[in-house]
Amino acid sequence: MPRYALKIEYHGAPFSGWQRQNEHPSVQQAVEEALGRTDAGVHATGQVAHCDMARDWDPFRLAEALNYHLKPAPVAILEAARAPDDWHARFSARERRYIFRLLSRRAQPTHEAGLVWHVRQKLELEPMQEAARHLVGRHDFTTFRSSICQAESPVKTLDRLDVTAHEVPNGTEFRFDVRARSFLHNQVRSFVGTLERVGAGGWAPARVAEAGPA
Repeated sequence: MPRYALKIEYHGAPFSGWQRQNEHPSVQQAVEEALGRTDAGVHATGQVAHCDMARDWDPFRLAEALNYHLKPAPVAILEAARAPDDWHARFSARERRYIFRLLSRRAQPTHEAGLVWHVRQKLELEPMQEAARHLVGRHDFTTFRSSICQAESPVKTLDRLDVTAHEVPNGTEFRFDVRARSFLHNQVRSFVGTLERVGAGGWAPARVAEAGPA
């Protein structure tokens, strides 16, 4: 059975995350159903999955056929490619990258509603950047994992956590660029929630090192 890698873009609002679930719609379910087979709020601009097909397909035609059957779900196959039989989208991944967006302003978002975390208070960039540096590297991230996390170990290596500020009308958008080979359940959201407390002045940057990674 030939194996194909799929580069996928999706808007996560209608779904309860990527992984198939019994009672809630998922992106995986939508893609599998388009193929002919029967973490909420996350969106993707280039997530990679793989599938095994019963016969050979031209990769371009496979992507076109999938996109036809995916409509009207907010999921698109950007590209398909043949992959080695032993290649696995999850276990062969070299890096995973998240961009978390936080809007700091009094007025609620309109065009970006559902795509950014909105907070009304002002945040300071430099303390968040200082705190983020304490999280980079190999640590025990037990403090930042969900109670339902199924990872065998809380020890992970965080390659990057860059915090930048971008001016928007009447406020500031902060972007958190987080990269690692793998993450714990809710780890990125927990990072951002902690750094927001630092930016708001509720935590000193050094407290992140004391309360978080070991």
